[in-house]
Amino acid sequence: MAKKIMIQGTMSNAGKSLLCAGLCRIFWQDGYKTAPFKSQNMALNSFITEDGLEMGRAQVVQAEAAGIRPDVRMNPILLKPTNDTGSQVIVNGEVRGNMSARDYFAYKKALVPDILKAFHELEEEYEILVMEGAGSPAEINLKKDDIVNMGLAQMTDAPVLLVGDIDRGGVFAQLLGTLMLLEEEERARVKGLIINKFRGDKTILDPGIVMLEERGGIPVVGVTPYLSVEIEDEDSLTERFRGRKEKTDALIDIAVIHVPRISNFTDFLTLENMEGVSLRYVKKQSELKNPDMIILPGTKNTMADLMWLRQNGLEAEVLKAASRGTVVWGICGGYQMLGESINDPEGIENNGEPAGMRGMGLLPVRTVFTGQKTRTRVTGRFEKADGILKGLKDITFEGYEIHMGETMGDVLPMSSLCDCVHGKTSRDGACAGNIYGTYVHGIFDREEVVSTVLLALAKKKGIAFERGEALDLKAFKERQYNLLADALREHLDMKKIYEIMGL
Repeated sequence: MAKKIMIQGTMSNAGKSLLCAGLCRIFWQDGYKTAPFKSQNMALNSFITEDGLEMGRAQVVQAEAAGIRPDVRMNPILLKPTNDTGSQVIVNGEVRGNMSARDYFAYKKALVPDILKAFHELEEEYEILVMEGAGSPAEINLKKDDIVNMGLAQMTDAPVLLVGDIDRGGVFAQLLGTLMLLEEEERARVKGLIINKFRGDKTILDPGIVMLEERGGIPVVGVTPYLSVEIEDEDSLTERFRGRKEKTDALIDIAVIHVPRISNFTDFLTLENMEGVSLRYVKKQSELKNPDMIILPGTKNTMADLMWLRQNGLEAEVLKAASRGTVVWGICGGYQMLGESINDPEGIENNGEPAGMRGMGLLPVRTVFTGQKTRTRVTGRFEKADGILKGLKDITFEGYEIHMGETMGDVLPMSSLCDCVHGKTSRDGACAGNIYGTYVHGIFDREEVVSTVLLALAKKKGIAFERGEALDLKAFKERQYNLLADALREHLDMKKIYEIMGL
């Protein structure tokens, strides 16, 4: 049976996911067959496995760091918020339905058998399981029937490392306050404390660490630095959206519209890391300026986010830019927005109430939501490309589809697709002038697609753009996982962590 270690945090975004990924890579480097596990994830950044099942992106990253393929058992429950009070509930990779927060709270205990089945199967197949909690274990209003923090630790008899975020301040109060609010049996499971995201001279922190250990009665097993590694983020708390430095010397400027329910923003990792490219996330009309390309990303609620665009003036700015010939590219929900109309006769996005609205009218297509979710991996080829990106014709790509609804129109599809899960062929997307839309996430992952787009954008503005060395995304990720592991080895007491695990 696998040895276990569980990372819990004093709050959301304390760094649990990144630490779990780093530990997965360390254990893999040390020769252990390792897998991640998070019983319940709440995130809009999801992933489709090779067998067509949906899981949270954080456990995908952790699986990659552990050198294994993502498996939906690593994240048996995924909650995808549809609004401020409800979520789509996904169990074992398949949609169970939409539920309000109150209804799900009453229902979640029934999911314990699914959680334990997935956990015990992984426990038999792997030598180490790196488990991740969610939010904080000290949310006293949520502790009843907990299935993701101390409740799960008790069910699986897992030792816990508690992580606090010093970057946001009050880390000693975070850690000691969390310990104080735990039950005695829960507190006994916490075997080590980690202070995360530290910047500066650690010697100044040492007196506080001594006091923390004295008052908490638990050793500090590491003070980990604020890490600058390019690893895919999970949810809207990502620091990718905040304080990201613009490349002032960049030749190509790309603006991604940061809609409130943005999903799968990992689509832009390759673009973000290309030399000479500045990729910005825009939330206000005044921030859009005059980019070379505008991207409307995926969203969990297309109509609500389109209304947000309409009300804050960003839709009008995008339409003006499109009329000037600016390239506009929509992915998934962003593609749906670009069409003429969006209809939801079954109330899929509107709490069961039928709804409909006009789209932005930039593509001659119409979207109708249905209860069936498209969920698959695909390979594809551009068959039709208008405007300045006509050089995309015949270039191949791969990615995945994950959406509710179908989009149709009196226009030739932009791409042909092969469904890698079901073996079917289909058509996808549309283009008209410099407006492009697709359902395929990951369409910018392939370097040939990205370089063709960037060269065309540069040519349009009359500048020379050096293609540069191709970004090998897989090799790039491997370097980032190794950098993460190196940093954690330096700043964590790995000998103590191995002892806590019984190794």
